[in-house]
This record gives sequence, structure tokens and C-alpha cells, in this order.
Amino acid sequence: MANPQELGDVLAYLPCSRVMEYEKRQVIYEPTNPSTGLHVIIGGKVLVQRTTADGAKLMVNIHQTDELFGEIVFIGLTESPEIATALEPTRVMTWTGDEIERYILERPRLALALLQMLTKRCMEYAERIESCAAEKIEQRLARMLLYLSERLGHMSEDGKLKMLPLTHKLLAQYVGTSREIVTSNMVQFSAAGLPDIFATRNCARSGCDQ
Repeated sequence: MANPQELGDVLAYLPCSRVMEYEKRQVIYEPTNPSTGLHVIIGGKVLVQRTTADGAKLMVNIHQTDELFGEIVFIGLTESPEIATALEPTRVMTWTGDEIERYILERPRLALALLQMLTKRCMEYAERIESCAAEKIEQRLARMLLYLSERLGHMSEDGKLKMLPLTHKLLAQYVGTSREIVTSNMVQFSAAGLPDIFATRNCARSGCDQ
């Protein structure tokens, strides 16, 4: 059997494909225009959300350069609750579901690499479900901030960790609560003297829509 480390890089088994460019806040796909392919980010960041039955939005994740999204194409839904939006000017390479199927037949290790990637994501989602069931909101929020800082953060010249500014409304979508509760907890974090590494924004003050 192949080394798991060799199987982990899905992109190593996919040829170059067409590239699309999106402006900041431009929708890549949504329920009325669902994704028909698997996408990789060439440059930029993409927010993936899901809409609930009552129309509310939940944040699934934020993906960055070299990360894949749109894997829901594998189950062939004609309608999907997912929304993918560019958080900044973003370039995306896309393969259709039929193309992926053909490449899998030609390159079996691609199937194993995709399975490994999807299994890892399922494990991450299972941890989020466990956190929602067992932890208080402030614990879920702290865990989420650490997770996103590890994935999206970068060290500045002054040695401080910086990351993409996120609104309190978006953080609330991730941990399953209201913007007001997130704002209250962020104030408490600051009062407790925690490092100011998260450039978050209060939507009520900034007028943002994410």
C-alpha cells in the first residue's frame, strides 16, 4: 500500500484546468446556482456557508490557497444549501465531477488522496459537533479562534500573529450562537488580558453583511 503522506496531496494527481477570477464578496456558487465541480484556490480566500431550513446561515469553513472546496459535487445533488463567497480577490481552478471521475479511473491514487482529505474533514466536523454538545459558548469560541489562527494566521514583522479580520456575526455562525453573545465574550477575552491577535469586527458597528 502507498505511503499515506504520498496520498495526501490531491493536487499532485490532478492536471491543470480552467481558472476563474472572483472579486471580493463575489458569490462563486449558491443554492440557486449550485457547484458543479471541485475547486482549488490558486490565490485568495473563500468562505463556505450553509443555509438552514429557516434561511439562517452557518459558517462551514474558510479555505485558502491550495485548499479544495466544493466536494459536495461528489454526491450529485441538483440543489445544495452551500454558499461559497470570495473573501478577497480570488483565483479558483475547477474540475467538473465527470472530469474527476475520469481522472480517478486513470489515477487510482487520486481516489485514495480524496478519501483521505474527506475523512480528515469529517473528523474535524465531528469534533465541532462534540464541542457544540459538550462545551459552553465561550469555550467553543476560544477553540474556534485558535483553530482559525493556526490555519489563517501569519506572523507580522513585529512578531505578532495576524489573521484575516472576521466579523462577530461570522464567528457566531461558526459556533452556533448570536452576534451579541460573541461580542460579549470577545469583550471578556480582552478584559482578561488575552493576546489581541484576532482582528474581529462587530457587525452592528461596521455595517458589514457577512
